[in-house]
Amino acid sequence: MTPTESFVSHLIELRNRLLKIVVGILLIFIGLFPFANHVYALLAAPMLERLPAGTQMIATAVVTPFFVPMKVAMLTAFLIALPHTLYQIWMFVAPGLYAHEKKLMLPAIMVSSCLFLCGMAFAYFLVFPVVFSFIIGSAPVGVAVMTDIAEYLDFVITLFLAFGFAFEVPIVVVLTAHFGWVTVAQLNEVRGYVIVGAFVLAAIFTPPDIISQFMLAIPLWLLYETGILFVRLTRSKQKRIHANL
Repeated sequence: MTPTESFVSHLIELRNRLLKIVVGILLIFIGLFPFANHVYALLAAPMLERLPAGTQMIATAVVTPFFVPMKVAMLTAFLIALPHTLYQIWMFVAPGLYAHEKKLMLPAIMVSSCLFLCGMAFAYFLVFPVVFSFIIGSAPVGVAVMTDIAEYLDFVITLFLAFGFAFEVPIVVVLTAHFGWVTVAQLNEVRGYVIVGAFVLAAIFTPPDIISQFMLAIPLWLLYETGILFVRLTRSKQKRIHANL
C-alpha cells in the first residue's frame, strides 16, 4: 500500500468511527427527547430546592424554554454514550500503538472517564448545594432570586467542567511520570506551586465564598497527592520485580 493509499484508508476509517459516534449519541438523544424537561428539572433541582418559597426559575428569551432542555438532553446523551464513544476512539488509535502503549492507554482512558464523571457527581451532590445556598443567602433584602434557565445551564456546565477536569489530575501526574517527563522528586518540589494554582483556579471557577473555593482547591491538591502516591507505588513495584529477576 502506497503512502497515499494508507492516508486515504485512515481518513475513511476516521470517518466511519466519527459517524458511529454521532449515530450513537443521536440515538440516545432521540430516546431522551420526550423526557428533556424532566432531565432539566433534575439538573435544576439543587437550585430549585433552595429558592425562596413562591419563587421559581425564569426564561427571558422566547425560544429558551424549548432549547435549554434540548441542550441538557444532548449533553446527557453525550455522557451516556461516552463508553461507546471511547470504544470507537480506541478502535481507531489501537492499531497504531505498541503492545506496552496499549497496556497503558486503555486503562488510562477508562479511569480518566470515570474520574471525570466522579468530578461531575462531586459538583452536583456536594458543591451545588453549598454554592446555591450561598448565592441565594447573599441576595439583598427586597431582591427576588429568579435565575434565568439559560444562564443557570451555562453556570453549571462551567462547574461541571471545572470539577471534571480537576479530577483528571491523578491521570496527568501518572502519565507525565510514566513517560519520564517528570520525576517524583520534581513532583514534590512543585507541590507549593500546585497548591497555590489550585486556589487560583478555585477563585476563578467558583463563586466568591471561601467554602466553595476550598471545595475545589482541596480536592485538586489531594488528587495531586494521590497521583504522586500511585507513581511511588508503581515505581516500588517495578523495583521489586527487577530485584527478583
